[in-house]
Amino acid sequence: MPLSILSFGLLLTAACANQLLLPKALPPSVAANASSYTDCANAAWPPSGVGVELVPQAPDDELKAMLAVIDPARIEATIKKLVSFGTRHTLSTQTDPKRGIGAARDWIASEMRKYANESEGMMTVTVPGYTQGVASRIPFPVKISNVLATIEGSSDPARVYVITGHYDSRVTDVLDYTSDAPGANDDASGTALVMELARILASKKPKATIILGAVAGEEQNLYGSTFLAQTLKNSSTNVEGMLNNDIVGSSTGDRGQKDPFTIRIFCQGPPLTESASVTATRLQIGGENDSPARELGRFSNEVAANDVTGMNIAIINRLDRYLRGGDHSSFLQQGYAAIRYTEPNENFNHQHQNIRIENGTQYGDLMEFVDFEYTARVAKVNLATLWSLANAPGRVRNVTVDTTTLGNDSKFKWIMSNDTDLAGYEVVWRPTTAPLWTHMLFVGMANTATVSLSKDNMIFGIRAVGKNGYKSPATMPFPS
Repeated sequence: MPLSILSFGLLLTAACANQLLLPKALPPSVAANASSYTDCANAAWPPSGVGVELVPQAPDDELKAMLAVIDPARIEATIKKLVSFGTRHTLSTQTDPKRGIGAARDWIASEMRKYANESEGMMTVTVPGYTQGVASRIPFPVKISNVLATIEGSSDPARVYVITGHYDSRVTDVLDYTSDAPGANDDASGTALVMELARILASKKPKATIILGAVAGEEQNLYGSTFLAQTLKNSSTNVEGMLNNDIVGSSTGDRGQKDPFTIRIFCQGPPLTESASVTATRLQIGGENDSPARELGRFSNEVAANDVTGMNIAIINRLDRYLRGGDHSSFLQQGYAAIRYTEPNENFNHQHQNIRIENGTQYGDLMEFVDFEYTARVAKVNLATLWSLANAPGRVRNVTVDTTTLGNDSKFKWIMSNDTDLAGYEVVWRPTTAPLWTHMLFVGMANTATVSLSKDNMIFGIRAVGKNGYKSPATMPFPS
């Protein structure tokens, strides 16, 4: 299947920035067609003899085994069940046992509890909620409830990673809570993905804590995710990464274009919660492309775009689709690193639409427009990312680069972790125009490092390496 223009263009950009020229996930026919584009003028940059070319972190046998049991048929059955509730509008009935958001919430919770019952105490399920008073898109008080499955970390439980899909749905009129709103793709697909990962992870023992959530109120104004993010912030929870899955059910766009092997990641630039002085420094040193959210996107690309997931990842350096938003925004507003996964080619006839046929065109977010094999591959990307985050050391803290003296060497310093599973640290770097890290230098158990490359010409990062081979997302240094 040929790549979309978006995906192929990103591959060429990566090739010309001295990246891995072609992801292993490319079908052979695509790799053959693209081979003539890899002879770039800057292929020898940066200078040889400093560090080594970065090799992506490959999934180990345990992760491969988990990825292998992601089941498209289960994902299909979950989406079908969610659609069967007629509407899952946030304002719909919460007392009818067969229709409405209340019935959907109760079913999701019951399924999550089944997984928890088989987890030997590793997973717990809660349904936290609150009553939202009259507000934007809320004409009368309504209960907003999230369904959360939590797996406590085995050795670093205070470090937390969150993954969500939203289970509410809507039609054309955002206040129409009685019409059928199947929401098969938006966002039963994301909810089914999270539930499938909960099934697989229930009996596993990640180092860090994982929260798998189905949140409500997204279509009305991100109410469920805002409640979750604020609750975590109020309890001073160390959320080191949040993955939002919203509209991940189809790779076919409104012009019939297909890209079944690509998922987009939307990654915000400078954090909303940074002080004005920190943001000014970030812009001065050219660090606007190295926010925690963008490092999280790079991390996902490195660990999850491979021949095991069968997927390519298109990193989009933008908060979300143009002037649009999603549940990751709630976490970004609390200062957490958060990204959004969304299919590459949206079909707007199947989003926020009343079910109808008009001039021969079927409108509505129906089951028939969901590709369950594709959703399963996106689930693999999420699982590879989530598991790799939770089993790697935490992000490196207080990373600085020496600016007290002029010189062509770059000298770094950071706080060394007391993690007993730590093997050491790596310095990673890339040319300023490259989207992904290109080179690395392992420096062992140290809290300083000197690299014989100028900070004028490179973007640098420091990341921690576990004894299990898992690596944290990189942290960009700021001036000392």
